[in-house]
Amino acid sequence: MDRQVRLIGAPMDLGADRRGVDMGPSAIRYAGLADQLESAGIECVDYGDVTVPRPEELEPVADESVDGRAKYLAETEVVCERIASAVDSTVSAGEFPLVLGGDHSIAIGTVAGTTADDIGIVWFDAHADYNTPQTTPSGNVHGMSLAAILGTGSFAGSEWAHAPNVDPANVALVGLRNLDEGERRHIRESPVTAYTMSDIDDRGVTDVVESALAVADSAADGLHVSLDMDWLDPNEAPGVGTPVRGGVSYREAHVAMEYVANCSTDLCSMEVVEVNPILDTHNQTAELACELAASAMGKRIL
Repeated sequence: MDRQVRLIGAPMDLGADRRGVDMGPSAIRYAGLADQLESAGIECVDYGDVTVPRPEELEPVADESVDGRAKYLAETEVVCERIASAVDSTVSAGEFPLVLGGDHSIAIGTVAGTTADDIGIVWFDAHADYNTPQTTPSGNVHGMSLAAILGTGSFAGSEWAHAPNVDPANVALVGLRNLDEGERRHIRESPVTAYTMSDIDDRGVTDVVESALAVADSAADGLHVSLDMDWLDPNEAPGVGTPVRGGVSYREAHVAMEYVANCSTDLCSMEVVEVNPILDTHNQTAELACELAASAMGKRIL
C-alpha cells in the first residue's frame, strides 16, 4: 500500500436483524488496526464515524417506495450517502478508504463513493447478499447490498444504490455456503461469477481467489474488496451476526488477503463488516479483522 489509509467507521446495524454490529468499528479500532497497519509501514489516519440513526428512535417498517419489503431503507440510504461522501473525499485526497462496519449494507455507500470508471468487486462472504425487496425472506437490507449495487430488481432506479460503473461480469463472490432461493436465481441469471465453499474444497483457496481476482480484473480500472467476517468458519470468527459452519480457516483467509495485496489491478477501496462484539469471545473476531485488513494492505511475514 503506497497511499495513506483513512479509516472510516460506519456503526450501522439497521440492515441486520441482530443488534451489536454497530459496535464493530470500535471493536476493530480497539483491537489495534492502526497499530497493525503502521507496523507494516502503512500510514494511517482515522476519519472517525459517519452519523447513523439510532434504531430505538425508528420504526422498522418496509419502505413503500419499493415493491416488496426492505426495513429501514430510507435511513440506510441516508447513511450510505454519508459513507459515499466520506469515501469520495478520501479518494480525492489521494488516500485509501478502509471502511469499518457495521452490517453489510454499508457496502452500498463504499462502492458509491469509489470513483474509478470501472470497478471490479471480490465479495468474500458466506452469503451472496443478492436478495431484493421482492425475494428477501427477512426484509433486512444487509442481505440485499450486492443486488443494490448491481441495480437488480427495484434497485435499478435507485441512484443512491445502483453503481453503474460496476459491470456484473466483473463481480466475483467467494466462499458462498448459505443462499436463499431468490439469490440462487439471481446468480444463475446474472453474469456474476460465484465460487462456493465446495469450489474452495475442490480447488484450494489460492486457485479460487486467483480466479476471482482475474474476474474482477477483466476490463476494470480498480478493485473493491468486501470482506464479511462470516466468510470465516465460526470457530475462527465467532463474533458475527449470521454465522454459518464450514467457512474458511485462519490461514486460508490470510493467504486470500495476501493475494488481494498482490493483485495487478489497483485496490481502490475495501470494507470489513459484520463484526459483532456482543457475540465475540475476547474480541477474537475484531483482532482477526485487523490482521486480515493488514494482510490485504500488504503486511507480510518477511
